[in-house]
Amino acid sequence: MHPATFQPGWPRLLLCLCLCLWAAPVPALALAGLSLAQAETTQAAPVTLDEAVAQVQARTGGRVLSAETLEEEGQRVHRIRVLLPDQRVRDIRVEAATGQWL
Repeated sequence: MHPATFQPGWPRLLLCLCLCLWAAPVPALALAGLSLAQAETTQAAPVTLDEAVAQVQARTGGRVLSAETLEEEGQRVHRIRVLLPDQRVRDIRVEAATGQWL
């Protein structure tokens, strides 16, 4: 038999080898049933009222009229009242534990 001749099982073996090398490792988040967005939310650091105010100013371009931290359903929430550039007033709630806008 010529050395370059494939045996009957070689194509299957090569296919398996290629698939193993091509396949990416499965992230632990997928195994835990969490999406990437949920994982970022759960791993986010707490934000202070001052940090939340700065975030709201930066994202809205508005002027903060008032800011306070409240307890809502057992969670600390920063409520920031902002005057938007189009002269509308909006209350923005930011979860203190994660910095996520509610």
